[in-house]
Amino acid sequence: MFFKGPGEVGERLSRVGYLAGKNVEVAIYLAEILQKPVLVEGPAGVGKTELARALARATATRLIRLQCYEGLDESRALYEWNYQKQLLYLQAQHGAWSEVQRDLFSEEFLLPRPILKAFLSPEPVTLLIDELDKSDEEFESFLLEALADYQVSIPEYGTVKARAVPIVVITSNRVRELSDALRRRCLYLYLDFPGREEELAILRLKLPHLPPSLASQIVGFIQGLRGRGLKKPPGIAETLEWAQVLQALKVEDLNQEVISSTLPVLIKKQEDLALVQSRPGWYA
Repeated sequence: MFFKGPGEVGERLSRVGYLAGKNVEVAIYLAEILQKPVLVEGPAGVGKTELARALARATATRLIRLQCYEGLDESRALYEWNYQKQLLYLQAQHGAWSEVQRDLFSEEFLLPRPILKAFLSPEPVTLLIDELDKSDEEFESFLLEALADYQVSIPEYGTVKARAVPIVVITSNRVRELSDALRRRCLYLYLDFPGREEELAILRLKLPHLPPSLASQIVGFIQGLRGRGLKKPPGIAETLEWAQVLQALKVEDLNQEVISSTLPVLIKKQEDLALVQSRPGWYA
């Protein structure tokens, strides 16, 4: 067990630079007790992926990441056979086929991909299955066995059970609705954009030398942007990046000139840029 209670989850995450709310602390603690994955949903940029990275740092475990995309299949997520090595082995062997065949499909010839790497690790790891909603439904179905029993079936080899149960974090931006079957196998956590005080606390934690007055102006402007109906509102990463840019430029107070010249750090779509600047006094 990595954590003695929800409070320790928050303390250890804070020490590695991640400010967790009570909902995060409880979800992570219960996930460890129940040995279940945590499904984290929410808008892009609220810290879902960073939560997995922070958990790996907080527990001193290796982070193994599976980035999901359309067309992702078992060979990219689980394993492939090393055909070249198998061919070389075949050419060097002169024994009975039954013996050669048994050797050909042994662990020596497996090329483990992220999920199998996590299961074969003798030590617990943090397995991040990132943006699962971008993968196909068929791949999501394939994950059910892996997430329910921490095991996978390889037809030529047999069943591989996890040598140490990993910490599993699954993220989704809700591009596609995930199935009820997958949700039943997970603990659910929803992360939204932080409120003003929470975002100020994140800035203080990440950038302790940022002047409080400037931090307050930064958060005030970004919170206002998020309320303007942008297609891609700035996330926490953009807040931190903008604050770093302003620090590097030695800005003490925000004004129209400063905001206009640094707005590309926050706004990543032309239509959002036009929407923001179309409003009189938009920089206030």
